[in-house]
Amino acid sequence: MKPEPLLAELDRLRRDLDKDPTDIEWLTLHHAFVFISYKTGEFAKYVEEASERGEFDEYERENG
Repeated sequence: MKPEPLLAELDRLRRDLDKDPTDIEWLTLHHAFVFISYKTGEFAKYVEEASERGEFDEYERENG
């Protein structure tokens, strides 16, 4: 698994909501996306380690 599809999905979830700084769901998704985007290198390392542990195996079997 690469980090880009995970970031893209997080961004999609964020964009599916109306931008509303009073909505905790929007705030959570927005700030998680922004933070992870700034820390892309560390996130990529995390995803690689999670991949090595097999955490994405079921997803990859189902989705290729």
